[in-house]
Amino acid sequence: MTQQHDAREEATARQSESLNDARLRLCLIALFFCLAFIIVAGRLVDLTLLQDKQSIETATIDDEEVRITPQSSLRASIIDRNGELIATTLKMASVYADTRLVTDSKKLAQKIVQIIPQLSQEALEKKLSSGKKFVWITRNISPRQKYLINALGEPALSFQEENRRIYPNNNLTAHIAGYTDIDGKGISGIEKAFNAALSAGEEPLQLTIDLRLQHILHRELENAIAHFEAIGGTGMIMDVNTGEMLAMVSLPDFDPYHPGKAKPEARFNRATLGVYELGSTMKLFPIAAALEEKKATMATSYDATEPLRYGRFTISDYHAKKRVLTLPEVFIHSSNIGTAKVALSLGKDMPAFYERMGFFEPLSFELPERGRPLLPENWRDINIVTASFGHGMAITPLHLTRATAILVNGGHMVNATIVKSKDPKPQKKDIAVSEETSLAIRKLLDLVVVSGTGSKAAVDGYAVGGKTGTAEKNSHGGYAEKNLLSSFIGVYPIANPRYVVLAIIDEPKPQSDTFGYATGGWTAAPVVAKVIEQMAPLYGIAPDFDSTQPLSKDLFVYLKEKPEVKSLATLGTDH
Repeated sequence: MTQQHDAREEATARQSESLNDARLRLCLIALFFCLAFIIVAGRLVDLTLLQDKQSIETATIDDEEVRITPQSSLRASIIDRNGELIATTLKMASVYADTRLVTDSKKLAQKIVQIIPQLSQEALEKKLSSGKKFVWITRNISPRQKYLINALGEPALSFQEENRRIYPNNNLTAHIAGYTDIDGKGISGIEKAFNAALSAGEEPLQLTIDLRLQHILHRELENAIAHFEAIGGTGMIMDVNTGEMLAMVSLPDFDPYHPGKAKPEARFNRATLGVYELGSTMKLFPIAAALEEKKATMATSYDATEPLRYGRFTISDYHAKKRVLTLPEVFIHSSNIGTAKVALSLGKDMPAFYERMGFFEPLSFELPERGRPLLPENWRDINIVTASFGHGMAITPLHLTRATAILVNGGHMVNATIVKSKDPKPQKKDIAVSEETSLAIRKLLDLVVVSGTGSKAAVDGYAVGGKTGTAEKNSHGGYAEKNLLSSFIGVYPIANPRYVVLAIIDEPKPQSDTFGYATGGWTAAPVVAKVIEQMAPLYGIAPDFDSTQPLSKDLFVYLKEKPEVKSLATLGTDH
């Protein structure tokens, strides 16, 4: 019995020892899995959270040191007046590699190039064999490209999520929206002017631009530049009552995704930064000043029989009438002699009027690219004379458009703007000229299109007024006869203006279908007509095909009855 009892106790002890061993092994296994889980979890936290909050390794792209930095919020969008996207931000993946983990750089380069064909296989292979801990493969790839690269299962490749600025219309609004650098900082245009607000990532910034009109203006200017073999051009459409810019184009333009590849002249905003001697379009202002200051009426006459001489300067007319001209005739023939005499009657009142029109300073406008006018140091008689017909002083196209809007809207001061106001009511606080002067100017502009140099700006069913301009460009201290800046500024509907449309063609070449002319009436006026023809229906302006009463009818009849004018067909050959 005793032996049996001892045997049972020994068996029980062995069984207990085996159980203790099993428990120990289970504990060790559990501890191992716990440690493994902690390690994996820690790595996941490092990859998903810690690296989101910290900069990663210094990287080298094209021998330049850069850093991947976190971009916490999406940059706010820029939209047009109708809510259409001009610029927005998307999260996109960028690919980088730890080349120390690459086993076959040639094979891996081949696989990547099959997915991203725009990469150079030779350059990529060189990167992958560099032995560096961090090299960029490429930035901002599509979701499908990310999926395919991930599917390669290559441990050397990793992704970094970055914010990418997107411009859905590419170069269409390049000079308006501008662009950002790779870190999302605004470099030009609205992106620069409103960098802080856009970076805050709040509600979209709405502009006054209408992308439909922007497209129309861009296309018509582009076609004219191509047809006349010009070096560039610019144009804009402004609401005369609010100062809102509905479209603004500067050509050539550039790809906002690759601004560094664009030539300087393509990045240059001709509309707001360029300052030009604008020629005969400037004749609006001395004539308006003379009417406003009661120095002239529509019946006032000016002797344009002979050229006007000032020392070594001779002021002559492009197509001289060599007779006495009334004020309307001075305007529709664009007589330099007549305009000079109008300006001389004003004296110092003319530069004072120009200052009132905003020609002495850069305009208040939301774009940072704004040109400063070039003016005479002293306003002597010769400076007053030459400035009256657009020479000897230079302003931006924006200055011209805004000042014209003021003259035709009843004489109310408006400020040019490209950012949509929450309450865009007509700006009718300050008076620049009287309603009487404004009406007289509208009649003169109407007469230019009805029977003068702007006839090619006429649009069936719509009453358009305007003024042509052709300026010889300054070159080496003189003027180059063949290097012209040809322009037309149009207003419609001329009886009750709503919009100003400007077109400028830089150095157009004469063509056979324009009978060898490259002046504003032949090159820029048709652009304005085509824009108005397409814009008016979009803006609900119904055509009036029955009207036979132009705003300028009284001037029309007055000129017809003058003995010197046998036919109104003789009225319009000026530049």
